[in-house]
Order: sequence, then C-alpha cells, then structure tokens
Amino acid sequence: MRFAHLGAEPRIHPDAVVAPTAVISGDVTIGAGCQVLHGAVLTSEGSPIVLGENVIVMENALVRASSTHPVHVGAHSLVGPMASVAGADVGEEVFLATGTRVFNGAEIGDRSEVRINAVVHLRTVLPAETVVPIGWVAVGDPLQILSPDRHDEIWAAQKELDFPGYVFGLDRETPDLMVQLTERYGRSLARHLGDRRLD
Repeated sequence: MRFAHLGAEPRIHPDAVVAPTAVISGDVTIGAGCQVLHGAVLTSEGSPIVLGENVIVMENALVRASSTHPVHVGAHSLVGPMASVAGADVGEEVFLATGTRVFNGAEIGDRSEVRINAVVHLRTVLPAETVVPIGWVAVGDPLQILSPDRHDEIWAAQKELDFPGYVFGLDRETPDLMVQLTERYGRSLARHLGDRRLD
C-alpha cells in the first residue's frame, strides 16, 4: 500500500519488489533491487527515507523518519523482522537482526552488525565493523556497548542524550511531560488524516 503524505509520494525503482501488505508513506525512495516484505512499514513524517540498492526490509519492520531526522539505509543492508529504525543513518552492508531498535540521530558504520534484540540508542555512533551483541545496548559518542544488566551505566549515558528534548523538544523535568508529549506528537501524527492512497 502506497500513500501520499505531506505532499510527497513514494519513489520506487522498477527493479524493487514491495509486498502488497507493506506500507510505504510519503517521501520514501526505494532503490534498485530492494525487497520490502509483508507487513513492513516505511513512513516519512516530514524528512526523507532513502534505501540504497539491494536493501532488504523484512516482515513487520518499521522504518520511520521524523520531521527533523531523515533515514538513510546504505546499499546491501538488511533490516530484520520486527526491527525498528527511527531517524538514523545506516551504512552499507549493515546487518540489523530481528527485533533490533535504532533510535533518532544514531549513525551505524559500514559492515556493522546489531544482533537480535540489541539497541542502538539516540545519537549513538557505531564506527564501521562494530558488533553489538544479542540483547546488548550501544549508547553514546564515544561509544559504550553494555550488557542489559548494567542498567545504571546505560541510564547514566542515556540520560545525557536527552531523549525527550532531542526527539520531542521537551524538558525531561516538565511536570506533565507525558501529557505534553502525547498531545504534541498526536497533533503531528494527525497529519495522516489527509493522506491519499496511491494504489
């Protein structure tokens, strides 16, 4: 299913294959030889999404660009089933395994591997050929790769990255943070009301 969103329509190379149950919305460019499988969602919320040549986006993966953070996925990379990439720059020949999460402003270097259920946090930079082990968390620049049982260290690094400020423009100390966040984000997402189905 293809949708025009915010005045932009997807551009899909004729050699790419997009499953009929995938959703492609807005300013999305899909390169030659790409495969977008059933249930995948590629949605541009104001910034572009660009898939280079021969990228594979597997079942039920989510690739989302925000109004301030585009997504680029380099050639010959794979986004695994149920993985999520939000506003990040993914290099070439990168493997994002099943269930991985990559957050806004992250940069993943060429030939890196983010293994099953691992996380690359907000504004984190992975140099080329980095491996994030199964279930581990990559955070920061300079990079730290921590096991999930090291929550206090992860939180210390993550807190400085300021998720609510960086993504939503809100101070973490705001007393009604979630009220403001959901109302602001809801207004932004409501722009889909005007989407037009193209196929």
